[in-house]
Amino acid sequence: MEDNWKTKALITGAVIGAVAGAVSAFLLVQRAEREDTTPKLTTGESIQVGLGVLGLLRMIAGLGID
Repeated sequence: MEDNWKTKALITGAVIGAVAGAVSAFLLVQRAEREDTTPKLTTGESIQVGLGVLGLLRMIAGLGID
């Protein structure tokens, strides 16, 4: 039973990640439809997104550490 919090944390994180990904994709599709174009992600934009995700993960890893 002591590992129950680990399972809850993993499931919660997975659900939050899935919802965030779905919302991001929805916004990308909405913008593409509004502009009547196909969504394209450039190399520079991909790097920016990757670094942003890494920064977010670093912040999350530091939560609760004094």
